[in-house]
Amino acid sequence: MSALPKIAIIGAGPSGLTLANILQRHQIPFTVYESDASPHARNQGGSLDLHPDGGQLAIREAGLWDAFTAHARPESDVLKVVKNDGEVLWDGNGPDARAVPEAERFAHRPEIDRQALMQLLLEPLAPAAVRWGRKLQEVVPAAGGTYELHFVGGVVETGFELVVGADGAWSRVRQLLTDAKPHYSGISIVELWALNADEKNPWLSQYVGKGSCFSFGEGRTIQAQRVGDGSIRTYACLRKPESFLKDCGIDWTKPETARKEYVERYFDDCGEGLKRMILESEDELIPRTLYMLPVGFRWESRPGVTLLGDAAHLMTPFAGVGVNVAMTDSLDLGRSIVGYTETPHEKSLVDVVKDYDLRLFPHGERFAQKTMNNMNKHFSATGSEELVRRLRAAHGK
Repeated sequence: MSALPKIAIIGAGPSGLTLANILQRHQIPFTVYESDASPHARNQGGSLDLHPDGGQLAIREAGLWDAFTAHARPESDVLKVVKNDGEVLWDGNGPDARAVPEAERFAHRPEIDRQALMQLLLEPLAPAAVRWGRKLQEVVPAAGGTYELHFVGGVVETGFELVVGADGAWSRVRQLLTDAKPHYSGISIVELWALNADEKNPWLSQYVGKGSCFSFGEGRTIQAQRVGDGSIRTYACLRKPESFLKDCGIDWTKPETARKEYVERYFDDCGEGLKRMILESEDELIPRTLYMLPVGFRWESRPGVTLLGDAAHLMTPFAGVGVNVAMTDSLDLGRSIVGYTETPHEKSLVDVVKDYDLRLFPHGERFAQKTMNNMNKHFSATGSEELVRRLRAAHGK
């Protein structure tokens, strides 16, 4: 085995690109393969927060801290909590606001748009490092302990000593390690957009506030967040059977009537402000079902193959830790590969992968369990009150 193994990273999401930057910083060759035709082939999603002991650590290791601070929005690390009946229990924009010294603006959990994060992770990479439009079909074991990558369209790449699956919920790389597949979480979501909210809907902009607005209750939640482009995204969530979005009788292809029917059937007893957040988010409507891997999911380590992020521990967004866990995976694996290349006789690449997997399993399980616990709390009758109790304790109130 060479000191510089031939490495394939499958997936150009936050975990795959973070690993790529760490490797490039240490002159370790790699190739990222991404099924999207370009970085702009699809919308990358809303906003996320990077934690000091999670995504921020990985950003620093990748040498991208200055770029991160240029794109991040620490002013959006603000939370408003509303009971389902409309009573405001906590407002980080007003009476519950905390004063943050300038030197500590990035010491908490600054928000960054997913598109901006992707941009800052892509910019430092060599142009040939990411190959777009390569949809993986199968990873095939080959001679000498290497692997072949078979892509849709007949393209085959060979000779990889390490294949890293950062290819998300329905990972093709994971199929080489286990037959396990994600299962339905019990939660269905309708995502709604309000573009240019400051100008088009000042009421909505003021109601949501500078960051996020959450309302939790029995079997349902409403969550809204600001995005750096001036839009607000609202997520109206229900605990329902997996086929709910298909079988409920609402025609999601007709957003105007779908929003009204959805509110009338499932949110009509909510506060007027919460209902308006859904009804006045008129620019996009996307129904989604949320899937997850079992808490404690793991596989038998296999030489030359491992996973990052959602491919390894897919979880729902109800603890806000997914991307932080994914980037921490990248940090751990990246450091392990760097150590291997600098001291190639101390451990084999097989040992490096196995040791990484053994660290990954409890790390992923801890956050998957936290996410499951949060999801159960959020969709309970006292979900909003429980969150505010934790916020008051954290702020000494």
